[in-house]
Amino acid sequence: MDLAYMAKMPNEEFVSRREKLLSQLEDNSITVIFSSQEQIRNKDCHYPFRQDSYFWYLTGFNEPDSILLLVKKQGQGQSILFLRAKDPLMETWNGRRLGVENAPKTLSVDLAYDITEFEQHFLKLSENTTALYFHNKQQSWGTDLLQNILAKNTESNAKSAVQFAQVLDWTPLVDEMRLFKSTNEIALMQQAGQISALAHIHAMQQTRPNRLEYEIESEILHQFNRFGARYAAYNSIVAGGENACILHYNENDQVLKDGDLLLIDAGCEFAMYAGDITRTFPINGKFSQAQREIYEIVLQAQKRAIELLVAGNTIQQANDEVVRIKVEGLVRLGILTGDVQELIDKQSYRQFYMHGLGHWLGLDVHDVGSYSNDAQNPDRNSKKRDRTLEVGMVLTVEPGLYISADADVPEQYKGIGVRIEDNILITEYGNKILTSAVPKEIEDIESLMQG
Repeated sequence: MDLAYMAKMPNEEFVSRREKLLSQLEDNSITVIFSSQEQIRNKDCHYPFRQDSYFWYLTGFNEPDSILLLVKKQGQGQSILFLRAKDPLMETWNGRRLGVENAPKTLSVDLAYDITEFEQHFLKLSENTTALYFHNKQQSWGTDLLQNILAKNTESNAKSAVQFAQVLDWTPLVDEMRLFKSTNEIALMQQAGQISALAHIHAMQQTRPNRLEYEIESEILHQFNRFGARYAAYNSIVAGGENACILHYNENDQVLKDGDLLLIDAGCEFAMYAGDITRTFPINGKFSQAQREIYEIVLQAQKRAIELLVAGNTIQQANDEVVRIKVEGLVRLGILTGDVQELIDKQSYRQFYMHGLGHWLGLDVHDVGSYSNDAQNPDRNSKKRDRTLEVGMVLTVEPGLYISADADVPEQYKGIGVRIEDNILITEYGNKILTSAVPKEIEDIESLMQG
């Protein structure tokens, strides 16, 4: 099924994003944003090219060695793209280039120049500007290029050198924009969620004892490709048995054993937007009693979290409820002993649940945006995720329990790892689960796997 027609973001979206960013910039400023470069895999072979998410968000341009300049003078904004020139010989070897002449019309930018002319145009465009917007950790090649230009210019002509009164970071502005998804973005993310869901369903149907983890991974990747998603959004986790207790397990090379669970964390990238689903299910198609007991705790916690993750609430509120449900369940099974509140206060559950409840989702699987309400201290990795949820945000919901084979717990629970993850969109009516097509109720999973 060819869904490529759905993958085209209209140019108007990128124009609107640039205009919105320009409206927030200081007057008499210049902003520099770099593309990704091709990355060498080995010798003269490269990894598949993947554009820098920030650069893509503002341009929709999928070539390396490019730079976007946003210039704002006397309240007027201008977008200028630097890119590789057309080169018939190189294009014969490595693929077509858009070229300077085609860029303004194709990408709806004001001006375009050859990337080799960046220095001279940057210096000229910087005249009479007082603020430089620049993020020095975005792309290392761009940081080196810009710093060399500024250093060389200062040394060679101190009197007329570009002198910025302010050097500011544009990422907080763009991060906040990216956190709220447009109608077009939501459509693409719905498709990423649906394709990812179809792949997980297929994986359940194809799993059986004595297959290898990477065989199931290949089934997943094949489904991504079938439905128009060329690449995975991240390295797929296909973890049988005790491997599920390794959070970022990637070896995917072990035999699937009868009687074990299989945890799959996999999502496609469709039109640059990520899906991110985890399901855990029995390799032989039937949950054991112990597996069922652990699974039901995680499922109850996830369903309650989804109820709470609505506009006006916070991730922290939902996570607090998840922790209580899990601790109560673990005490009930004899995995933890003691008073529930005391166990929560002491974080005794951390040996079995050591990660957060979820994360923002978008162009990156761990997408940008502050998790804190504190504008003066927007810690993006804040453990206390107390930002008020608002309409248009998309996030994952992924509680889990991981009981090591070495844990001091009743024997029947050792080596069981369970995670259940969905993607939700915050709406004015609550939330919408973008990945609901994949079953997660025990009866539904067993029914699907048993045909």
